[in-house]
Amino acid sequence: MFSLDRLRRLTVLPLALFVCSFAAAARADNPWVVYEGGQGPGAGKHIVLIAGDEEYRSEEAMPMLGQILAVRHGFRCTVLFSINPVDGTIDPNNQNNIPGLERLADADMMVIATRFRQLPDDQMKHIVDFVNSGKPILGLRTATHAFNYPADSTSPYANYGWRSQQWPGGFGQQVLGETWINHHGRHKFESTRGVINTKFADHPILKGVQDIWGPTDVYGIKNLVDEAKVLVYGQVLEGMEPGDKPLEGEKNDPMMPLVWTKTFTGETGKTSKVVCTTMGASVDLASEDLRRLLVNACYWAVGLEDKIPDRANVEFVKPFEPTFYGFGQFKKGMKPADFAL
Repeated sequence: MFSLDRLRRLTVLPLALFVCSFAAAARADNPWVVYEGGQGPGAGKHIVLIAGDEEYRSEEAMPMLGQILAVRHGFRCTVLFSINPVDGTIDPNNQNNIPGLERLADADMMVIATRFRQLPDDQMKHIVDFVNSGKPILGLRTATHAFNYPADSTSPYANYGWRSQQWPGGFGQQVLGETWINHHGRHKFESTRGVINTKFADHPILKGVQDIWGPTDVYGIKNLVDEAKVLVYGQVLEGMEPGDKPLEGEKNDPMMPLVWTKTFTGETGKTSKVVCTTMGASVDLASEDLRRLLVNACYWAVGLEDKIPDRANVEFVKPFEPTFYGFGQFKKGMKPADFAL
């Protein structure tokens, strides 16, 4: 809000400067954040990253990833959040409001990390239209159970729910490759080591990727189609440190898929490139090579695989101190503008 004194001072400034200042103030009130990018191989490509889960701090992970994609690689990135409509703060517990989804209309790629959302039909329509557009999708962690609708829902998009019987497993299973099954590793006691599948060791997404570890547990997978390419398997470790030993026994025999690619053909008949990983908590992304894998995945998905660097720059743009995962652990009072550069 302008003070009277500031308004008086602005009247002596050129009109163009006043307009720019006002525009900047208006952007600060937007329920999303945009990183313009423009320098690098990704220039001209627009990626929309959607945060919205109660547990794994996607509201921290998505801005950080968007900053890297924009500043280090040139992609224009828009980050959307679950927003409290009363005060405009980021509220991961609000399962019914993600403003700005209309920005998917001109996006070249969607990165989604939501959990059990039940969005209004006018918001959900933008996601459904994108899913059917033939454009690429990257799903992180809880995106396997991104949406949740009650059995008596009359929404035309209820089939996207993770328990859908009409469209088995909903968005997660049908588009990404899997819905919610279980915690295969013991939650908060057994962490995850990424083991590269030697069959696809030369895949562009794995370029420069060697060391993946995260404190989240391995998710159970049972419905992944045979056509999917499993790039990385999830090895269950005995404890919560990267140097812990692999757990002995059946949990690692065989190991569960951790990162895979597949395709999805929607209602329009257009086919999308899909990448999914069951890692993706903000603390997982402290792993440099996991960040590198995700950046590589974006290059590959939008058709820039020949531009993937030997070792993509994934240094943080701003200091990144992720909050450990858990319900109710999000930072209260944050607004999207707090993540602006």
